[in-house]
Amino acid sequence: MNPYSDTKVSEKVVYRTFDQNIDEHELVWHRDLEDRKVTVIKGQGWYFQIENQLPVELKEGVSIFIPKMEYHRVIKGDSDLQIVIEE
Repeated sequence: MNPYSDTKVSEKVVYRTFDQNIDEHELVWHRDLEDRKVTVIKGQGWYFQIENQLPVELKEGVSIFIPKMEYHRVIKGDSDLQIVIEE
């Protein structure tokens, strides 16, 4: 089971929500098979980290490019996190 819920908007666009009550141990390092652009819609205190880099805060309106097969993770914040993922 995934630590998030998805709403598919189109073949290449997904709205994803991480619940603030998620167990932080479910947010694991992983890689994606496609390049992704992630845009933060809503959330407080959440961070994003790419392997061998310092975490960056996920603020509303910020977009992040994630190259395919690059290890990364999300670090739990203080509210629900809502993002848009474009592949």
